[in-house]
Amino acid sequence: MVAIGMKPLPSFEDLRLVLAVGRRGSVGSAARDLQISQPSASQRLARLEQLVGVRLFERDSRGARPTAAGLELISQAEHILGHLDGVYDVTRAADASTRLAVGTTHSLAAAVFPVLDAQLEGFVVDQRIDHEQRLIELAAEGTLDAAFVSIPDGVSLPRDAVVRAVGQDELVLFLPAGVALDGSAADALRGAVVVFATYGESSDAIRSEILSLGGAAARLAVTPPTAIAMARRRRQPAAVPRSTIPGQLLPGERVVDAPFRHRRTISVVSGQNLARPIANALRDLGRALGLRPVRRRDRSSSAT
Repeated sequence: MVAIGMKPLPSFEDLRLVLAVGRRGSVGSAARDLQISQPSASQRLARLEQLVGVRLFERDSRGARPTAAGLELISQAEHILGHLDGVYDVTRAADASTRLAVGTTHSLAAAVFPVLDAQLEGFVVDQRIDHEQRLIELAAEGTLDAAFVSIPDGVSLPRDAVVRAVGQDELVLFLPAGVALDGSAADALRGAVVVFATYGESSDAIRSEILSLGGAAARLAVTPPTAIAMARRRRQPAAVPRSTIPGQLLPGERVVDAPFRHRRTISVVSGQNLARPIANALRDLGRALGLRPVRRRDRSSSAT
């Protein structure tokens, strides 16, 4: 018996016993179903009848038959226990409905995850980092709600994968405080050391562009945030995707157009149904990352 304040309430075991006796028509059979002794079942039933103040079952040698009061308590027990049976399932479902599994590459993580975290208020974003092909596979099979990637050329998309372009990212020049460009960027970078980083399979193309600036040297960083940190320490320009920049500039730092054109499309990959909160966030995500709009197309592509 459970008491809340001064009012005693039937316990879970009491309700199960009433329901079992009603279904089996016998205290002994109900006791066996519940794996308790018959004397214990009879005593518990007697205490419950004393608490309620009315007889719940007429008992004789032929078994136990519910009274009108007993029938009502059996109905209430079915209702209450039915709800209790689903408590954990409903709780798990509620938790799942507020969790979103999202993946991206190591190079994009510092740009994508902070923006999503701010936009998807009320949701917990389970973050995953992996390479593009694996993320696409996980999103297509539903293990991830979405994967934000730049799809490399030649990648074969799974049959169930749906690709939506978020926007087109472009390479820009990050200039630490005190680093100035005299004249055009192309002229100013001649003979300079340029740190660079991007995502996808475009490092060789960018290196070639930098080296084409007479006498310029190129230093590859593993991620765009790493390139920015290296540029700050050595007071050198860095070529990084525009998506890297929002929220990163310190006083005196600035961004200018790069002297070469390099763009890649950031896409979101999902199964057949993209989670609505993520779908609703795509436009604001593209805007927050400084992406250019992309015309609707079946899958993403890159241009150098």
